[in-house]
Amino acid sequence: MWQLLASALLIFVLRILDITLYTLRLMMVVRGRKLYAFFFAFFQSIVFVTVMRAVFTDLHNWTKILAYSAGFATGMIVGMVVEERLAIGYTHLRIISPHWGAALIEFLRSQGYAVTEIPAFGRDEAVSLMYCFVNRRETRHVTRLIAGVDPDAFITAEAVRPLQKGFFNRS
Repeated sequence: MWQLLASALLIFVLRILDITLYTLRLMMVVRGRKLYAFFFAFFQSIVFVTVMRAVFTDLHNWTKILAYSAGFATGMIVGMVVEERLAIGYTHLRIISPHWGAALIEFLRSQGYAVTEIPAFGRDEAVSLMYCFVNRRETRHVTRLIAGVDPDAFITAEAVRPLQKGFFNRS
């Protein structure tokens, strides 16, 4: 009985590691980080083969199959959390402010962020449309800065992969 539980626990833990590495590898591929993707893929494949061998030794054992499935689901969440904490890459913030655009631009620039303003027209009035590219680690901080100046600003964020870094090449 203890051996059965120990093998199920091992499968569960290895599957968490496998899927966490898979998630991180996928994020590195999307962000163009080839070397990181290579290493994550290498170690993920070792873990995957190990866990598959453990499961295939006894396909009639539902404990192993449940451990495999639970490890998969848990690994997805763990991988997402780890990737979010690593915050590798850049975020493109799109900010729409009907009244505080000039103040936001001045404030963000004074904090060291590059901001591009595009005059735009909303449903009822002129608005400021601003683009701000930041390191992913700074996304939450910059969003709070924006909310401090204009709590009604509409902000969207998306991950980007710069092809030519422009402002980010500066020291």
